[in-house]
Amino acid sequence: MIKLSLIISILNSQEIVRRQLLHFEKMNLPDDIEIILIDDGSDPPLDFTSNLKNLVTHVTNDKRSWTVELARNQGARMARGEYLLMTDIDYIIPLDAIMTGYTLKEDKAGFKREFGVIDEFGNFTQDFDVLRQYGLLESRIKERGTLLAPHPNNFIMSKETFWKLGGYREDLVDRPYPNKGDTYFKRSWAKALEKKEVMIQDANLRKTLYMFPNGKYCGDVDYNPFGLFHNLTRKTPSNYWYKNEKGVSDVAI
Repeated sequence: MIKLSLIISILNSQEIVRRQLLHFEKMNLPDDIEIILIDDGSDPPLDFTSNLKNLVTHVTNDKRSWTVELARNQGARMARGEYLLMTDIDYIIPLDAIMTGYTLKEDKAGFKREFGVIDEFGNFTQDFDVLRQYGLLESRIKERGTLLAPHPNNFIMSKETFWKLGGYREDLVDRPYPNKGDTYFKRSWAKALEKKEVMIQDANLRKTLYMFPNGKYCGDVDYNPFGLFHNLTRKTPSNYWYKNEKGVSDVAI
């Protein structure tokens, strides 16, 4: 029986996948934890090897843009775990965060966030010089160090609750960024919480996820350090952060 399923969608991020697998291999995870990687339209499809137990890969061959809602739902359908840990490939999941999902009794747990990097050998670091190399703005480092606000799209949730909320809205797929799939899912959760239909773990118990510097945190919403991630553009009229960079009247479509 599987207790926890880690679900991570991927697009054209071969090197990051390689580093993440090295990171997970160092953990010696319990046999009742599985890792599900959803290759959501990579061209060519991602190709990698790993000695990880319970590693599951699924290639969607979906070449449309911004299909993460479909990918997450597909991962949830495939998952054998009682609980789901969902995040993106630019996040680093430490062992204590994984084990929170392994022991969680409530319907959901959130995470704190900080910046961090996994190097080419699978080693984790928050060294400021390394973060600068990945593009993290000096002003950001001076103001907040490695700290980030939490993000609602990173969570552990019981599979039963995930489907009780309806999963992610698949009708939002292929719309220009941001299609707000995470916002709608957060609203569904908030309504259920308000009605006391679900329970969330005490925020004081949250563990930390670490994010590779990229995008707006590096001064450009499309910033892609060393070409490690996908190249879908976030430079759209509805992206607040891009408008903030360029000015409302100077938005390229």
